[in-house]
Amino acid sequence: MYNQRTKIKALLATEPLHTQVSVMGWVRNFRNNQFIALNDGSTIHTIQIVIELGSLSDDMIKRITVGSCIKAQGEVIPSMGKGQKIEIKAHAIEILGDCDAETFPIQPKKHSLEFLREKAHLRFRTNTFGAVFRIRHTLAYAIHKFFNDKGFVYMHTPIITASDAEGAGEMFRVTTLPIDGTAPKTEDGHIDFSKDFFGRSTNLTVSGQLEGELGAMAFSEIYTFGPTFRAENSNTTRHLAEFWMIEPEMAFYDLEDNADLAEEFIKYVIRYAMENNADDLAILAVRLEEEEKTLPQDKRSTMGLIEKLQFVVKNDFERLTYTQAIDILRDSTHNKKKKFQYPIDQWGIDLQSEHERYLVEKHFQKPVILTNYPAAIKAFYMRQDDHCAPDRQTVAAMDILAPGIGEIVGGSQREERLDKLTARMKSMGIPEQDLWWYLDTRRFGACVHAGFGLGFERLVQFVTGMGNIRDVIPFPRYPKSAEF
Repeated sequence: MYNQRTKIKALLATEPLHTQVSVMGWVRNFRNNQFIALNDGSTIHTIQIVIELGSLSDDMIKRITVGSCIKAQGEVIPSMGKGQKIEIKAHAIEILGDCDAETFPIQPKKHSLEFLREKAHLRFRTNTFGAVFRIRHTLAYAIHKFFNDKGFVYMHTPIITASDAEGAGEMFRVTTLPIDGTAPKTEDGHIDFSKDFFGRSTNLTVSGQLEGELGAMAFSEIYTFGPTFRAENSNTTRHLAEFWMIEPEMAFYDLEDNADLAEEFIKYVIRYAMENNADDLAILAVRLEEEEKTLPQDKRSTMGLIEKLQFVVKNDFERLTYTQAIDILRDSTHNKKKKFQYPIDQWGIDLQSEHERYLVEKHFQKPVILTNYPAAIKAFYMRQDDHCAPDRQTVAAMDILAPGIGEIVGGSQREERLDKLTARMKSMGIPEQDLWWYLDTRRFGACVHAGFGLGFERLVQFVTGMGNIRDVIPFPRYPKSAEF
């Protein structure tokens, strides 16, 4: 059998001295025609393969280049080298895949993240991106484990949809109609989507939430975990056109229940990554520390990566209302000395990342859950709070704010009262006929329910300490970029 191999991670964990093993992987370094540093992606670490001088032909030696793929068979022996306990004394080397040393772009030297983004098909072979994507895998597994262990049903919501859950309007259209101007038109000159594949205008989904609510009205507790899309012309370090979302929806949950679950969930998945990817996090912590040294003093984080993760896991999240937060921010020395780019001067404004980070990192020095936002800046489906001042209508919304990144979770108790929901839709210009199926859940056995959404890449970015969200998804999609 060809693939009778031992993974390097298992070798380093068990250290099976004086046993015969077969390893396969990619050459990271080759020194003195004798020492190969081999990595197979199972761990951040390499295993050293030792070749006896003179045992290989000159032609074979020339083919062992950085990036080449090889199979090595030999005996596990104690290592005399620094930083490694074992190595493999090879008795056979086989080249599985040659690599042209002159043209291979990922050489054993420091490359900029911008350069590696252009080589996204090869950047997995670097220590940084190997660590990032192993952690991404671990977080994805932890998410499924968390919800499965709690009895949630994993629900696949549609990627092609006719609805816009967020009311954003910035969506990618899905059509089979010709785009050369010959598409059929209606009498008033608009494109006749009744002749399209689905018989109506459709787009890539911005959220699985509305369909998730339908599932919660039958299974009590569901979660979605899938790709979502926003056609925003945004070139920031925090936005992507294609990203993954985790969206649980729970029947019989109010806003407080929702916040409790979200806090437990965040702590669980971060703790799981810390326990299972310690080596990966350690190298990313060093990377972040070196990166921070290049920044001006006032732009540096007050915490290292591991410290920041422990900060979230070990602290109870501070809970306060939007109104309380506005009062804190407006009265802060930071605001009075005009250090905010967006000064806080009135109730009802949408908080910016700088405000969120101030609350988390400066004022409370712990993660924060903000609740009860102004209705005017939130979506139509959020439950309207009772007993509000006429000029201060709020909704049962919540955002969770984390150090270094600001908002990481957004959620709410959903409006279960049909009359309130339809009135809100009317005020926002959302036609009832477009969401008749959604309103049916309020007509037939409605109940108190809630849910939240977490952008998976934001979570991976937070846990890995990467500064640009394009570096935590394998093949990023953003304006003018759909390579690979």
